[in-house]
Amino acid sequence: MRYAIFFTPRAHDPLSIAAASWLGRNVFSGEATDPPAVPGLCMHEIAFHTALPRRYGFHATLKAPFTLAEGVTEAMLLKQLMRFAGTLSPFDIPRLEIGRLGEFYGLAPSVPSESLTYLAAAVVQEFDSFRAPLSEAEIERRDPGGLTAAQFANLYRWGHPYVMDEFRFYMPLTGPLAGRDALRFEQSLRAFFDPVIDGPVEVANLALFVEEERGSPFRVHSLHPMGRVSARKIA
Repeated sequence: MRYAIFFTPRAHDPLSIAAASWLGRNVFSGEATDPPAVPGLCMHEIAFHTALPRRYGFHATLKAPFTLAEGVTEAMLLKQLMRFAGTLSPFDIPRLEIGRLGEFYGLAPSVPSESLTYLAAAVVQEFDSFRAPLSEAEIERRDPGGLTAAQFANLYRWGHPYVMDEFRFYMPLTGPLAGRDALRFEQSLRAFFDPVIDGPVEVANLALFVEEERGSPFRVHSLHPMGRVSARKIA
């Protein structure tokens, strides 16, 4: 079993509902969803080009998937995640927009967010002791030859290349796209998601995701609200 600490909106948030429809799977229940009717795209095209993000579910990575270190239990991880989330203050992303990262499309902040950068770095550092070291085979699967020096150093130190200064908050919505497919999907993504990303997105929880066996779909194990309980009750 592998664990990951991600951000995802609450299950009934309009953005979560839209993303579950687009990806074809609800990451909370694990159930398949009916494919959306999107002008300009066939349902089988959407299914094919969302296969990769569908397995992970709608999320932004904070702490990439990891196996528990020797002597660490799920109960220990949950206890620390609950405690740690309580030390953080919720905040808003002013706006998300459809963006491209390499050949992939997804949602990214329209302007840089220091709060997101701090949150991601804090999560990576806080939970690194819970992570089993990567094996040489796992490192090779991450194609270290294609990484920059900083990304390579991050891979060995933190188990993932895109952390700290290399971190980018990103919520994947497609696999790799090129040429005319890329343009068509970009236009359709904007039309489909613009109605649910026209305002701030609240970052108010840390989500523990689990992969029960290697290659199986990830699902939400639990959401851990940010902020102290007393402050949340007052709010």
